[in-house]
Amino acid sequence: MNKILNQLQNQLIVSCQAEGKSPFNNPEDVAKFAICAEMGGAAGIRTEGVEKAKAIRARVNLPLIGLVKTEFEDGSVRITGSDKDVKDLIDAGCDMVAIDGTFRRREGMTGPEFIRTMKQKYNILIMADIATFEEGIACAEAGADCLSTTLSGYTPETSENDLSGPDLDLIKKLNKHFAGRIPVIAEGRYNTPELARQAIEAGAWAVVTGTAITRPQVITKWFYDAIKK
Repeated sequence: MNKILNQLQNQLIVSCQAEGKSPFNNPEDVAKFAICAEMGGAAGIRTEGVEKAKAIRARVNLPLIGLVKTEFEDGSVRITGSDKDVKDLIDAGCDMVAIDGTFRRREGMTGPEFIRTMKQKYNILIMADIATFEEGIACAEAGADCLSTTLSGYTPETSENDLSGPDLDLIKKLNKHFAGRIPVIAEGRYNTPELARQAIEAGAWAVVTGTAITRPQVITKWFYDAIKK
């Protein structure tokens, strides 16, 4: 097992991202989130955008997982969908690149095909962001170094999934199938310490948490909505 993946086992990875009109949507402030995550005990950082990755790399020594977020033609999210994105993230100092591992096509290839091509071309760890069990199998066969359940509920095929909580069943199913042969990382709606604990108990190699730590406007709305009810 790779040294960095060993470093992340049974640990917390904090997703430091900011989008849209967030006042934190700039490299300097996102890097401050990463510094706070390191202070709090995070073992790794995940971030979106090349400039933000550079800013974090200059300030934080933890393993850094980078991605570039764009969209497919139907408007659904696409994670690191081009060769250029991968190279730019490597040049920014990322230790691992997260790539959309769904069966949707980009640059003429499905996610698993694209992952295989990137593994052959670049000496970089790849995290396959998946939505289904079948995608996980295909990405592992294509050479992905780990799987993350990031996209469960956020693709057209999984749009009917229950978004009120994380997809623990997908973690359990993948973990049972691979039996530790490839790390399965829990990501997507793990927004409380209790849910993070449940993910580890379900066999997750590590847990990624983002919104509950780095998006104060969303956290505020959770409290606002609860009070209004």
